[in-house]
Amino acid sequence: MSIRSEQKEKTRQSIINAALRLSEEKGYPALSLREVTREAQIAPATFYRHFKDMEELGLVLVDKVALTLRQLMRKARQRIKVNGSAIEMSVITQLEFSQKNPQLFRLLTSGLTGGPRIFREALQKEKQFFIDELYEDLNNDSRLNNTALAAEVMVNQVLVASIEAIEHKPEEVILIQERLIMQLRMILLGSMAQKPKQ
Repeated sequence: MSIRSEQKEKTRQSIINAALRLSEEKGYPALSLREVTREAQIAPATFYRHFKDMEELGLVLVDKVALTLRQLMRKARQRIKVNGSAIEMSVITQLEFSQKNPQLFRLLTSGLTGGPRIFREALQKEKQFFIDELYEDLNNDSRLNNTALAAEVMVNQVLVASIEAIEHKPEEVILIQERLIMQLRMILLGSMAQKPKQ
């Protein structure tokens, strides 16, 4: 890689990092291009050499969140194969992610409800990806009914707990983790109690 290419990549990364830092304070949808360029210590004209607009930058950030989450979910599945407990391993993996990547996680959650439509749709698509994967896993258990709804409720519950975990100390996160595991088990028990569709 040439020095010029390295510098270009470094500038691009500084824009991404600036957007992540600022989105942690006020949420990505509320950011302006001027705020991001000031934080990245570049001129607004330099921004346009890397991104068409704030919407394109947002989509790059969504891809970054999605890639990180998918890597984590693969890690969770490997843990499940070793330890055999899907709920515990998924919860531990998700809460680890939110603790280690608070900027990425806040971006994910704030973007689900605000900002440009294309940005919200991209995040909703990623969220749906996790619901669909969980649905496939749950659907393999013949004791469970209405697994599509159970998967959606479980993913929503994990998101809520993950947001809560960001603001707490490690010893408090353990309590959040234990409570979340109990909640997810209750959802599965409710799914077992549902009458199967005819």
